[in-house]
Amino acid sequence: MESQSYIIIALKIIVGLSILNVWLIQPNKQTKWRGGSASSISEEFEVYGLSKSFYTAIYFLKVSLAILLLASIQFDILTLASSLGLAILLLGSVAMHIKVKDALIKSFPAFLFMLMNVAIALLSL
Repeated sequence: MESQSYIIIALKIIVGLSILNVWLIQPNKQTKWRGGSASSISEEFEVYGLSKSFYTAIYFLKVSLAILLLASIQFDILTLASSLGLAILLLGSVAMHIKVKDALIKSFPAFLFMLMNVAIALLSL
């Protein structure tokens, strides 16, 4: 296996597990990255003016795409859809931080993971 393959696998693991951690393990943990003064992901969506049903849809999409990204380590055909899907959702996260005029640093994790997903997609072509 060439070194580029190891880099792609490492990026998939980092992104996939990080997103699962945020959405499944720590959704109610207050962090310095939360939008506005929210102390949970659901409160962030309220800060952004987004509905509970939109929160549920994004929850489902992010968790599903993170799982598919991890599965793409074994099943390469899943790579583009999962990485580009997550990149689009994370671009939306950055846009929401900008919408509510958060300090730019608050959007850093979403921006970084968006770039990592774009890298996964490009390196997998």
